[in-house]
Amino acid sequence: MAKEKIYKEENVKNNMIPPGDSSELPDVFVFIDNAYLLRLKNYFFKNKFNYSLKKFISDFAERNNFFVKKIYIYDAPPFQSKEPTEKENKMREDYDRFVNLFRKEGIVVREGRTQRLKAGSSFIYRQKGVDMLLGIDMVSTKTEGVDIVILLSGDSDFVPVVEKLKLIGVQTVLLTYFERNRKSPFSRSNYLIKSSDKFIKITKEDFERVKNE
Repeated sequence: MAKEKIYKEENVKNNMIPPGDSSELPDVFVFIDNAYLLRLKNYFFKNKFNYSLKKFISDFAERNNFFVKKIYIYDAPPFQSKEPTEKENKMREDYDRFVNLFRKEGIVVREGRTQRLKAGSSFIYRQKGVDMLLGIDMVSTKTEGVDIVILLSGDSDFVPVVEKLKLIGVQTVLLTYFERNRKSPFSRSNYLIKSSDKFIKITKEDFERVKNE
């Protein structure tokens, strides 16, 4: 893969790699920060929107001449009290349903945990261990003969992982979304973008192409 940067705007549909012999397409592992992906989907679509994650990644790979060898997705089950409330049980049921769909599609699900913290008269919830798992798995790809990884995220916490991958000869393609407005929940993460070997900007149309009918 060439080293030059390639930038994809909303109206650009060209591939990153020129078409060639499919047997020579680079094998890639895909690592998905599901919390980020959910935020992005809900940002694009205010109403309920169902799509196939496997098709979303496959469509991206086909248009950019990659062969996806394995897909990993990272999340944490919702918090459960010792005696779960009705709401907690419903959240867990919904979570398990989606996780099972991912697994049926051959997607590897990696889970951290959700921590509940007291904040005044209410609670806040934070995922724990998810980013650590993702980082460890990304660095481990070198031992499996993979030289290119795709990271779907917008979290600059992954910059040290991307830099480590460079040192061991693994390129990172960042699949992300950003807006130039600093007040946007998806304001540009220059640090992560610049650290990656290449990036491609996700568009709303990328989701719509793989919508479940």
